[in-house]
Amino acid sequence: MKRSKRTAALALSAAAALLLTSCGFSADKGGSESAEGGTTTLEMLVPTYSTGTKALWEGVIKDFEAEHPDIKIDLEVQSWENIENVLKTKLQGNQAPDIYNGGAFAEYAAEDLLAPASDVASQATLDDFQPTFADAEKFEGTQYGLPLIASARALFYNKDLMKEAGVSEVPETWDELHDAAKAISDKTKSDGYGMPLGNEEAQGETLIWFAGNGGNFGDAEKIAVNTPQDVEAAEYMQKMIEDGVTQNDPGATQRTPMLNTFIQGKLGFAYGLPQTVGQIEKENPDLNYGIAKVATKTGAPATLGVADRLMSFKNDGSKAEAVKEFFDYFFSADVYTNWVSTEGFLPTTKSGSDKLSGDETLKPFLELLPNAVFYPTTNPAWNATDGAFKSMMGEIATGKSATEVLDAIQAKADAAAE
Repeated sequence: MKRSKRTAALALSAAAALLLTSCGFSADKGGSESAEGGTTTLEMLVPTYSTGTKALWEGVIKDFEAEHPDIKIDLEVQSWENIENVLKTKLQGNQAPDIYNGGAFAEYAAEDLLAPASDVASQATLDDFQPTFADAEKFEGTQYGLPLIASARALFYNKDLMKEAGVSEVPETWDELHDAAKAISDKTKSDGYGMPLGNEEAQGETLIWFAGNGGNFGDAEKIAVNTPQDVEAAEYMQKMIEDGVTQNDPGATQRTPMLNTFIQGKLGFAYGLPQTVGQIEKENPDLNYGIAKVATKTGAPATLGVADRLMSFKNDGSKAEAVKEFFDYFFSADVYTNWVSTEGFLPTTKSGSDKLSGDETLKPFLELLPNAVFYPTTNPAWNATDGAFKSMMGEIATGKSATEVLDAIQAKADAAAE
């Protein structure tokens, strides 16, 4: 397998960590055990899914520690914009977290930095995952990730703004979405369509459009983001911007504040997540809105699917049993379904799906999931590609051609695969 410059750097970091350990030094905070009664301390790094994410994890950890007094968990919560940079810094400083909640994992698995899932979860826990999600957590035949959540995107629309603008039908195609958003932008005081191409999740917005034209970001073997289907989709995104149907400066717009604008009733259309429903109920329950399938070029069903995961950096291997205790506890049906339903996501376990099957809030998204296109997280070059999308895709709003931007992103992906 060819190794990227990035993965080579990670390998050097791992080698340095082993060298320090062999010399009798450890960069781990307190080592695998603290001085107080042999307590194992696990470092846990997670992103923010909602305003309640930190408190939700703290509740899980508190209950877990009460049942496992010999294990302590130090929780660190970062925004999605920052978490990958924080992880890179930790890896470079030989401070890899014992538990990590993130997206891409193949790059770390390729450099032998991750513990196989079988080392950090019981067979009963592994067997409970839906097979399609478990298979997506494998690299070269070995499962490394434990699928935490599944999600799909759907089109949220403001019924009052549509009525004010004279739009009677929910758009199902790109052209219909363009015209409906244009009417709202022209005839109301609100923007028609929210297109977040800032570094929070430019890759997510982009893949929604690519999927709507039969495109994707490639697969485990090859990253391909400048195919004819992808270029055509990016050109239509650019048309939306140039025709004034989006908010100002999409390249600097983050998903979270954009969705907040929709929740406040000041945006006609936006792609949202299952938890967006809960945010609306909490922050603006009087919002007159609806949820529909993603608008695509032809109206054929397609959407972006996301499956984030928990994984464990193995470090010196001494904490595997403690990590297993936590993962088995967390993925037990009652604990897991409380977490996933509170965050508004779709469960990845069989027991979780059974327990939440009657939740009407999740139903529209569960129906979209079979037509979802996922990120190629099993490709070691995906991390570099993801970063390139976040930093460069917004340039389609600055006058650069869609082809030029996608070619530049493709070049970053190709360089990472060398």
